[in-house]
Amino acid sequence: MIPKLETQTIERDYAAAKEIYAAYGVDTDAALQKLSRIHLSLHCWQGDDVGGFENPDGELSGGLAATGNYPGKARTPDELRMDLKKVFSLIPGKHRLSLHAIYVDYPEPVERNALETKHFQRWIDWAIQEGIALDFNGTFFSHPLAADGYTLAHPDPGIRRFWVEHGIASRHIAADMGRAQGSPCINNTWIPDGEKDLPADRWAPRQRLVESLDAMYAEELPAELTRDAIESKLFGIGSESYVVGSLEFYLSYAVSRKKILTLDMGHFHPTEEVSDKISSVLTFIDEVLFHVSRGVRWDSDHVVTLSDPVRAVAEESVRGNVLDRVHFGLDYFDASINRIAAWVIGARSLLKALLIALVEPTQLLKEMELNGDRTGRLALMEELKMLPFAAVWNRYCEMQGVPVGAAWLNEVRAYERSILSER
Repeated sequence: MIPKLETQTIERDYAAAKEIYAAYGVDTDAALQKLSRIHLSLHCWQGDDVGGFENPDGELSGGLAATGNYPGKARTPDELRMDLKKVFSLIPGKHRLSLHAIYVDYPEPVERNALETKHFQRWIDWAIQEGIALDFNGTFFSHPLAADGYTLAHPDPGIRRFWVEHGIASRHIAADMGRAQGSPCINNTWIPDGEKDLPADRWAPRQRLVESLDAMYAEELPAELTRDAIESKLFGIGSESYVVGSLEFYLSYAVSRKKILTLDMGHFHPTEEVSDKISSVLTFIDEVLFHVSRGVRWDSDHVVTLSDPVRAVAEESVRGNVLDRVHFGLDYFDASINRIAAWVIGARSLLKALLIALVEPTQLLKEMELNGDRTGRLALMEELKMLPFAAVWNRYCEMQGVPVGAAWLNEVRAYERSILSER
């Protein structure tokens, strides 16, 4: 059993931390207020290893793979919602849920190009009851018409049309979700299209993809209901040599068509600083969606930790004063550990990174830089790592009514004994 911190200890430590940060010109109370206005979009697919409920016997394809067989994964929409409710109770703040189209909750089978809002009505009703806003994702993988690795860029016009229709259906579902919840539903699109070995024609698939996307987005939907996002990739399993939807392709499309660009932290070369892209792309487009993940070697979708790359994304978002233009979502799936714990670890780690950025004396660092004091800038950046951020975080958790420190793990283990072990 992990010990719980007493309220008196939490408040005493926070008072001391507040005084230390104030000496650097930082108002920790204001930072906590800002953090409470950030709403992460948790990914539903962590709870069942990206299986979905479209076809219980279906297998992952399209470059996706979940490793591990830890007991207790969700087998039904009701079980997944039960798990999610537990997860949300352990994460400070109010957050969102990102649904994939394969998480359909309807008694009768339905093809993806025929999906309607009614097939997700139970999700909508549940989310409204829980006070959770939804985001959406079309599912362009794990389907017979995606078996050869192509969807929206497929050379067969009939198959291409099927996926365009799926994309249109997804947009309408997202708009209805946004209308029901009173908050825009971000509808994200990622496709696996590409070649395992060297292609002879890199042009035609991209021309077809432009045509498909234009057809998919032809209908103008109200921005207050839904927003369209497009997600790039460097390479994938089965598309090692060529990906149709590269960063250059989707960045150009986002600029020309005024779409949200999705930057997945696992979709770039391991030596790339994904955080460095924020100031570049937001110079030309209005918003970005981050899929925060952790690639140990590459796009391995490991559980997010409080790592330097995650901190850098948070720092750039705060330093650039663009928190209102950056949407934060999670994207990982680990079947080798308790799935509830994986969700909580990742979400709390990202929130910690954002808090560290919010209590940084950014203005002081910028003044040093402007004055050419690079010595002072580096020295201060290093010393800031030793400031009592943990005391501020613990105070935030207490204010939000969630377990402080690692005490949340006690609740996860109790949930595992009473619920997960029975599955």
